[in-house]
Amino acid sequence: MLTHLAQSYGFAPLVPFWLLAGIGILALVLCAYAISRRTKGAVLRLGAVLSLLLWLSGPQRLHESWHVLPETALLLVDQSPSMSIGHRAALARQAAQAMEQAHTQGLTLRTVPVRNSGHNGTRLFDALDQAAADIPPDQFAGAVMLTDGQVSDIPKSIPERLTPAGQNGEKTHLPLHVLIPAKGEETDRQLRILQAPPYGIVGQPAKLRVQVDDAGPGTTPGTQAELTLRVNGEEPLSIPVTTGTPQDISLPVSHPGQMLISLAVSPLAGEVSQINNQTITRMTGIRDRLRVLLISGTPNQGERVWRRLLKADPSVDLIHFTILRPPDKDDGTPLSDLALIAFPVRELFQEKINQFDLIILDGFENQNILPHAYLNNIANFVRKGGGLLLTAGPEFVGPGTLQDTPVGDILPAHVPLENGMVEQRFRPHLTPEGRRHPVTAALPGAPPTNADSAAQTIPGQWGPWYRALKPDTTHGEALMSGPDNTPLLVLDHVDQGRVALLLSDQIWLWSRGEGGGGPQAELLRRISHWLMKEPELEEEQLNASIAGGELTVTRRSTAAEPRHNATVTPPSGTPVTLTLDATTASAQTRKTGAPDADGGQSGISTGHMAAEQPGIWQVDDGAHKAFAAPMPPDPQEFADLRATASKLQDMVSATGGGMLWTGDTASAPAVPQLQLADGRTLHGENWFAFPHRNAHVVTGRSATPLLPAWVMLSLSLLLLFAGWWREGRS
Repeated sequence: MLTHLAQSYGFAPLVPFWLLAGIGILALVLCAYAISRRTKGAVLRLGAVLSLLLWLSGPQRLHESWHVLPETALLLVDQSPSMSIGHRAALARQAAQAMEQAHTQGLTLRTVPVRNSGHNGTRLFDALDQAAADIPPDQFAGAVMLTDGQVSDIPKSIPERLTPAGQNGEKTHLPLHVLIPAKGEETDRQLRILQAPPYGIVGQPAKLRVQVDDAGPGTTPGTQAELTLRVNGEEPLSIPVTTGTPQDISLPVSHPGQMLISLAVSPLAGEVSQINNQTITRMTGIRDRLRVLLISGTPNQGERVWRRLLKADPSVDLIHFTILRPPDKDDGTPLSDLALIAFPVRELFQEKINQFDLIILDGFENQNILPHAYLNNIANFVRKGGGLLLTAGPEFVGPGTLQDTPVGDILPAHVPLENGMVEQRFRPHLTPEGRRHPVTAALPGAPPTNADSAAQTIPGQWGPWYRALKPDTTHGEALMSGPDNTPLLVLDHVDQGRVALLLSDQIWLWSRGEGGGGPQAELLRRISHWLMKEPELEEEQLNASIAGGELTVTRRSTAAEPRHNATVTPPSGTPVTLTLDATTASAQTRKTGAPDADGGQSGISTGHMAAEQPGIWQVDDGAHKAFAAPMPPDPQEFADLRATASKLQDMVSATGGGMLWTGDTASAPAVPQLQLADGRTLHGENWFAFPHRNAHVVTGRSATPLLPAWVMLSLSLLLLFAGWWREGRS
């Protein structure tokens, strides 16, 4: 710290200034009057007064000493992910150490590492503002940014920290220097998704809008490139694209559920990195307006339940018919008195049957309503991929039963006509298969496995029903049981379609709260969506997701002994085996918020492993495949991977700073010298300079009077005596 001495002159008046001025003006006026009257000695008397006033003004010599304060410059070191490309991190580390070790007299260098804190790219100017706030304004000299030039928060004008007020109150500019850890301007190719719909209609193409941009020396728009598109790891699709131009890509949506779409573009010769040549987006395939045909037999309490459920789903187009009057009924009522419409049998079951996704027969009794050919059309509708839900009551064991028709060939259970109906109080239960099946797993209020189906109402558990059918044969999966543990809800696959049979017509009791009620709406919703092949309700599922650098694999299976291993293939292509651990039903019900059932197997097993590599990860359990991909932690950070001076050049020039390159030799980067300068030029071929701010602290101050009191009083008396003597001589 240097000590400086300074000498100056000033005044320390013994009386107020206004009094001195008043006496001086009065003396001049009196002197002028005396001269006009030709009074002798007037000038001498004026000199006496002025000498006295000069002494009262207190002229003095000032002596001052102060210490010069060192200036502080900031070294902002970019440590964002883009600095990991090539040798940038090593070059920056070596350059920062060299500048820290090269001490400059009067200058303190404060290093500030800057890391990414979110999804907004590299924000060096925010770091500059925060770090400069801790430095006294008159000691802040400027800043050096050690970065690849990819800064996302460049302001439109010079930051306030770099425009402090000078000693005269005017704004001055402090330099912003930039040192780039590279040899020179680089080139890069970037693939961007401009528009990607979150949903796509199954059977209709979805449109992606992408753009490929080349940046850097020697690149021009209009270059041809090849785009490779892959959906869920399927065979890739190659599409020619033109750089610098948005391009729409038609993507087929073949199935409902999540679609993982990977896009990659051919590399640019000599580009710095291919990380941003690929990207990933997700899309969910959905069906457009599911069409449901609901046929109700004799009006019953459950009819309202079905209408309320299906009408509440905005994705469902419901067509509902209730058979109020069989065609063979003849009670003598004139046709003109009937407010009914004819049942459009031919239109529904022959001409338009394939337009439906699901047919629901609720208490339907075929009393010569549907000919044999139309019933056969229903069976074929299911075999070709349709869904059929049948709720059976007493009509199922009557003369109009569907069991003896072509529909009976696809039903998963047969009920004998004699002794096939049981009328007693019972509580529905889940079977072991039902506790694993996604249609019924974790339904709230499910009784434990060992509960008595004939027990009285238990708070928090399903309420009772009073009538059910007792089948003699079943096939498929029985998910719920009724009286004496007989099947109550049976699901089955028939060729490409699906069938669900509910062997009771009293599920509506749950909607009325009978004995505590039950999850009637949720159960019917799940059954309907399973019949329409919603991916979330498939019996065998394999799902994969990546979050926080960890791959999570989840498998659901209705098998009693599911597979315990899965093969994981990372983007590098080297497969590894992942062990999946079973999840108990109690753990699963705690996750879903449903009451703990019995702690048995839930059919769900999970596994975890580290997943740091970018790209698509494939999981295979031998029967199913799943795909996952980590999303870039900061898409803006990887948008442009060049080391470039173009983005910061205007700001550097506006502040009078310089911009240099370290070269590409990591062991010996070119590091500029730091110095203080008085001139306007603050940078050169191998040096950065900062202006002298002249910040100091005063350590001592003293004052010496220039006019001793005895001298000035003697002079004043002498002049007064001379004036009196001169006047006396006249």
